[in-house]
Amino acid sequence: MLALFAFVCGIGWFKRRRWAWIAGVAGVAVNLVGDLVNMVIGGWWKGAGGVVIAGLLLTYMTRPSVRDYFPQT
Repeated sequence: MLALFAFVCGIGWFKRRRWAWIAGVAGVAVNLVGDLVNMVIGGWWKGAGGVVIAGLLLTYMTRPSVRDYFPQT
């Protein structure tokens, strides 16, 4: 189900659908929280690497130029 959801979101992303952008931002945010939890429970290096990558990706995805690429309908 997750793979199907990601596939549908990917199609929406390439069609510049706002809901796909929201789903992508939400997915990266959930991943960031999971990496923070990994850091807290002892997987320091695994979590830290994920936090850096997800943080940079989330920062990029929420920039006005990227957000405006997905018009509200």
